[in-house]
Amino acid sequence: MISKRHLTRRPYCAALVPAAGKSERMGGTDKLTAQLGGIPVLERTLLALDGASLVDEIVVAVSPERLEELAALCARVGVKKPLRVVEGGASRAQSVLLAALAASEGCELLAVHDGARPLILPEQVDDMVRLGQRTYAAAPALPVTDTVKVADMAGLVQSTPDRKTLYAVQTPQVFQANILKAALQSAIQAGADITDDCSAVERLGKEVWLAPGWRENIKITTREDLTMAEAFLRERENRA
Repeated sequence: MISKRHLTRRPYCAALVPAAGKSERMGGTDKLTAQLGGIPVLERTLLALDGASLVDEIVVAVSPERLEELAALCARVGVKKPLRVVEGGASRAQSVLLAALAASEGCELLAVHDGARPLILPEQVDDMVRLGQRTYAAAPALPVTDTVKVADMAGLVQSTPDRKTLYAVQTPQVFQANILKAALQSAIQAGADITDDCSAVERLGKEVWLAPGWRENIKITTREDLTMAEAFLRERENRA
């Protein structure tokens, strides 16, 4: 059972946006500046975070060679909250840590959200921040519906996990700030292969809680993902 922390005030929360990827699977298209409904993917992501009432500031980590370009894009968005654009690192863990270290001193919660997940809604961000207030670490996730196989490098199946225990994890992932920074520093020093930020916290033996994710909250990784995001966006606009 999740322990309840009786807070007399709302903790200060910074949203960290790792956006230093190379878009290697996009076939020559940059996923951050790709147009989604006439608006760049990264801009949609920032607007959603800006609209979240429980996010106080935003820090975007970008590749050093694109710092000027993406800083200009962020400036054009017109975000109302304080926003910083910083140089990221060679790995996701390094980029998130650099963003965390650039957040305001005294920041208590860190909400890490992929720059290429543009369809998150402000109220969904707030839901995860509330859960993060009551836990060490929290993330949205969807149950895996396909059968998953574990195989060796030659392709020989080793086992078939029970899919009832498998989840596809999304962002925003929300953490107690001191725990996430310590976890990332430990993972980087150990050379651990970290594919999401919860994994770093798990290495320290801390509990990570999952909440129901959202079908539309896809990460843009391939051209097909962009096409799917367009369909989700049209569906959302038709419901409005």
